[in-house]
Amino acid sequence: MKKYILSVLPLLALSMGFVGCDDDNAIQKESVITTDSYVQNKFDKWLDLHYVLPYNIDFKYRYEEIEADYNYYTVPADMTNSIKMAHLVEYLCIDTYNEVAGKHFTCSYFPKEFFLIGAWQFRNNGTMTLGTAEGGRKIILMGINELSDEVIANPNVLNQYYIKTIHHEFTHILNQTRNYPASFKLITGSKYVTDSWSEAPYDTVYWKRGFITAYAQMEDREDFAEMLSEYVTHDAKWWEDMMKKADTTYKDDPEQTTTGRVLIEQKLDIVRAYMHDVFNIDIDELRDAINRRQNDVANGLIDLTNIDL
Repeated sequence: MKKYILSVLPLLALSMGFVGCDDDNAIQKESVITTDSYVQNKFDKWLDLHYVLPYNIDFKYRYEEIEADYNYYTVPADMTNSIKMAHLVEYLCIDTYNEVAGKHFTCSYFPKEFFLIGAWQFRNNGTMTLGTAEGGRKIILMGINELSDEVIANPNVLNQYYIKTIHHEFTHILNQTRNYPASFKLITGSKYVTDSWSEAPYDTVYWKRGFITAYAQMEDREDFAEMLSEYVTHDAKWWEDMMKKADTTYKDDPEQTTTGRVLIEQKLDIVRAYMHDVFNIDIDELRDAINRRQNDVANGLIDLTNIDL
């Protein structure tokens, strides 16, 4: 399983209420929600038409305990937000890859199952999981109940918590199909810090060290997925702003003799070649398509609630 994780503290200010219960009304470990049988509604029929029939993708929004991680408390996804997310995945991801790489690519490689969870999974080290990819076929998307109109109207926020997660996890799936060159890991091979990526000083100096995000310092697989997903979900100006932050050496590492920018750009060259040579995808063309579509969504040009057949 591959996970996409963010640090919680710099990103969220959460207020939580707690309700007590007595022993006779204790919370059960097992879910009391079942989806063993149901009458297909209009959204189910829309999903059949837009996901199942053209791509054989099972888009699960009803809560299924067996699909969730038993190590975390999970809640069902809101129905209205699930409809919006189904539209977002279709327009920003599926349709984008159709446009850039062709429907055969999408049918061949795009995950065959999505499972939506209402809340994010919070870890005891101050980070949270936004999504996971399992077995090269399934993506779990979390935090669906936090998908507000304000989030949808802000491409940076929508990316940070949802859309970039899909591209990140899809990169893992592509890597499981055809692995990337071993030379990628060698660029910053001694700099990966596993779970310490969210701790000082790594949470603030990652650009200088040659990483596009703090989480990229976890391991080379996450580094590769972060490189591609960050590049294609942001425009050229954003990327150059990040490169300016990385255009210096990390003085606390005497072995680093070049700037973080040089290291990141060396990695980007490998990512670019991998996507082109293995999947015939130009990542600049992919970035242009994604950003154009993100602006369509932010400007309210895409109806995210229509499930007419």
